[in-house]
Amino acid sequence: MKTSKLLLGLGFLAMSTAVSAQVDLTNTGTLYLSSGTDVLYVNGIMTNNASGLLTNNGALHLRGNLVNNQATMAVGTGTLFLNGSALQTVSGAQQFRTFNFVSSNAAGILLSNNLSVSGVHTFTDGIISTSATPNYLIYEDGSSYTGDGDSRHVSGWVRKTGATDFVFPVGNGTVERTIAAVNLTALSTYNTNYGGATPNTGNVLAPLFTVDQFEYWNINRVSGGNAQIAMNWDESKITMPNYGIPDIRVAHYTGGMWTSIGGSATGNVNTTGNITSNVTSSFGAFVLGSISFVLPVQLVKFTAVRKNGKNIVSWSTTDEVNVARYEVERSDDGNLFYLAGTAAAQNSGRAEQYEISDAKSMGQVAYYRLRSIDKDNKSRVSSVVKVFERVSLNDYFSVANPMTGAIRFTAGSNHNGNYNYNLVNLAGQTVQKGKVSISNGGTYTVPLTSSVRPGIYVLEVRSGSFVNSQRVLVQ
Repeated sequence: MKTSKLLLGLGFLAMSTAVSAQVDLTNTGTLYLSSGTDVLYVNGIMTNNASGLLTNNGALHLRGNLVNNQATMAVGTGTLFLNGSALQTVSGAQQFRTFNFVSSNAAGILLSNNLSVSGVHTFTDGIISTSATPNYLIYEDGSSYTGDGDSRHVSGWVRKTGATDFVFPVGNGTVERTIAAVNLTALSTYNTNYGGATPNTGNVLAPLFTVDQFEYWNINRVSGGNAQIAMNWDESKITMPNYGIPDIRVAHYTGGMWTSIGGSATGNVNTTGNITSNVTSSFGAFVLGSISFVLPVQLVKFTAVRKNGKNIVSWSTTDEVNVARYEVERSDDGNLFYLAGTAAAQNSGRAEQYEISDAKSMGQVAYYRLRSIDKDNKSRVSSVVKVFERVSLNDYFSVANPMTGAIRFTAGSNHNGNYNYNLVNLAGQTVQKGKVSISNGGTYTVPLTSSVRPGIYVLEVRSGSFVNSQRVLVQ
């Protein structure tokens, strides 16, 4: 390929008319575009050597790669246009500085070097990717951008310096998923990218119950003060768990745990919504979370009856969202459950009716619960219902599961006396204990104390030789 070099060691190049070349350009001297009327088109690779002095106060159009080795480049007042038709790479030993920047390449731009913008960046077409080093698209203090979207954003790292609110135009290369730092307390520099699928989703600190497994972001503070983190969701782009709006929180990964930093959400989990965290001084990974466990459907009714030697289990739902299937689980002792039948979810948006028939033989009582499994493989179980044989049974004993606000015991008429109970977390710590007096069966309620947080526990009930132990969910 033919190469054109500008060898202007002590001179300068000032152009008042447009210059066009179908060649590469290497600057080893002084290349000076003096005003907005100066336009330079480079249809090949442009290399700015360490000995070069480039000042752009006009319009620099590049259709090839950009290599910069000049350490003390002036920002200038002009505009850099990267408008090639094949992937363009920005590389070199020194970051490239420009005032305005127009990215207009449907094939994309790869930053293997930092690119600094001090004025306005206009996204026209194409994705800007950054290398894994990482390198950054840098927005200096006072800079801004416009025109971003799903086909025009940064798939990689963005750095911003400033003291005002800033929305980072990041995404995964297919959809844009922005995040913002707002209400900054000082001039700050943050490095940000879109992380994709969330790691360590099981490491959740109360009061959080769960975090969104589908997406998270990184905001790393290089210098400066505190801020609030403004996040959003868009179900049409990335799946949003069916969280209750009042229960959504911003979570930060710190000390090996996803930890709530508050916030109050608005919107609809089936479409779009927003939340802004409390002020945080700790930065890193951020995700949306919930302080409650979520069932991806509204269960209206769940019953089981004995008919003609079979157990008929039926349920009705409304507002089904992304539900894959229902599993009816049966237990013969109230503790160990196994699969009794399945039904595919309709997801019609209307009220739905479901029913299965269980012909397996039974003793005096059978227990049933319904498990809803969404398309993301998350699940939740309903309360337990019981079916009795026609012969009266007075020896049954059960606990409502899940529990909301209280422990609810139900016992047959053969149960009498004082029963001791212990509620133990998965770390083996007793979080609540006490006694309940049962007289000729019935239903008895014991309020949960404020120390019992949502989560999984083991409840043990004892009286003499009687022992009932089962895993329960506290909501």
